[in-house]
Amino acid sequence: MTGIPFIDRIASWFEQQAFGVCTWWGKLLGIQPTRIRMYFIYLSFFTVGSPVILYFIMAFFLEHKEFFPFRRKRRSSVWEL
Repeated sequence: MTGIPFIDRIASWFEQQAFGVCTWWGKLLGIQPTRIRMYFIYLSFFTVGSPVILYFIMAFFLEHKEFFPFRRKRRSSVWEL
């Protein structure tokens, strides 16, 4: 054993294997990704899995975001146009 608890190893494996949609939303909204995952799971149960389609659409956009023109370049100040 490496000394890392089993639950933490499972969580890190899912982080590496998943598309990172919940992590991206967590960073964007300032919420823990595990909380977003829990909400996603609960919502999937209540709506019979329809959020899974939205998850895959978001995963597609996140994986191929360099090909979409709506991505804006960040400016360092307001005066840079």
